[in-house]
Amino acid sequence: MIPLKDDIRSQGRPIVNYSIIGLNCLVFLYQYLITDPQWFIMKYGTIPYEIVHGIDLPPFSSFPVHFNLIFSMFIHGGFLHIAGNMLFLWVFGDNVEDAFGKWRYIIFYIISGICGSLLHILVGANSKIPAVGASGAISGVLGAYAILYPRARVLALVPVFYFLRIMYLPAFAFIGIWFFYQLIYAASSGVAGGGVAWFAHIGGFIAGIVMGSTIKRRRRRWDFYF
Repeated sequence: MIPLKDDIRSQGRPIVNYSIIGLNCLVFLYQYLITDPQWFIMKYGTIPYEIVHGIDLPPFSSFPVHFNLIFSMFIHGGFLHIAGNMLFLWVFGDNVEDAFGKWRYIIFYIISGICGSLLHILVGANSKIPAVGASGAISGVLGAYAILYPRARVLALVPVFYFLRIMYLPAFAFIGIWFFYQLIYAASSGVAGGGVAWFAHIGGFIAGIVMGSTIKRRRRRWDFYF
């Protein structure tokens, strides 16, 4: 399923969400136009073995590897990778920014990405394959959106048998189906390895649910008093 838009208008201009999308695009252009893409991924990607042992694999022996937990969130493996991630962030991120506020949304986004990376590392601690992409953080956005806006509707491109149809789905159903597939793919892939870091999606999503629930409780208390 591919989201096209939701039916909730932003309360204000989502400057932070736009900025995150722009930064990802700039890093992608730098990665592919100015540097060697594979070298860039190896240098700044999250490699579980490096994080667990606190060392940089050659030839980057002097680089502080733990910073890669953040750097890797802005690196992508190809055009389809970044296009898919940015589309999801464009559709769902603006409303989550509304709920959290601009500064808290930045913190929320980074924490979600780190939590996704940590679960990926936990299930494949000895992997020497770099993981890159905003998927963990964006999964956090989806988790928070499902909690904060469960009754919203998402216009999506949905495969129906051999055809694609454009239809509105409840946000809770769309995100629930998405998460179900992450669980299936994670279970079938075993421990972290090559390909998609499914466990990073799950870790980020759970973090988003937790933080989204916290914000929702605070908003209810605010509404009670005022």
